[in-house]
Amino acid sequence: MHFNQLLRERYSVREFKPLKVSKALLVEVLEAGRMAPSAANKQPWKFILVSEDDNLKKLKKAYKRDWFKAAPQIIVICGDHDASWKRSFDGKDHCDIDAAIAIDHMTIRAAELGLGTCWVCHFQPDLIKEALELPEGIEPIALLPIGYPIVSKAPLKNRKQLNEVVFEEKFGQQLKK
Repeated sequence: MHFNQLLRERYSVREFKPLKVSKALLVEVLEAGRMAPSAANKQPWKFILVSEDDNLKKLKKAYKRDWFKAAPQIIVICGDHDASWKRSFDGKDHCDIDAAIAIDHMTIRAAELGLGTCWVCHFQPDLIKEALELPEGIEPIALLPIGYPIVSKAPLKNRKQLNEVVFEEKFGQQLKK
């Protein structure tokens, strides 16, 4: 599939078939995350693949949505703030940004493989930390349920127009086409 088409067709899947994804396909998705760029190449992410039903049950307590409870597998994306790059001028920590880039790579690769994902950030982090026995300093940043979508056709995307989000030379100055 052409990259631009993939970007248009990828969507947040909230209905999964009750099938597990093969380890080989999951590794393809995880590899896409691993290959993502990061600030100063620090790669402060950790990915935890959760497939076993007992472990999934614990994770699903952290985000109580029916659709999420039906997800066959979940990739938990964590960040190590001690390992991430900080901007010298103001100390801005790029851990979350780096993790977001990795997640985006994974969602796009998953879509290319015919898999569905949905980026979940609204969850109870303490329940995730406990369920995964995360060490001090490792923060759960996002949950990425992954599986085979029930609906294979992407819904129409609601996106702002280019001239609402892109400026040229200075903020507020419209892009000249």
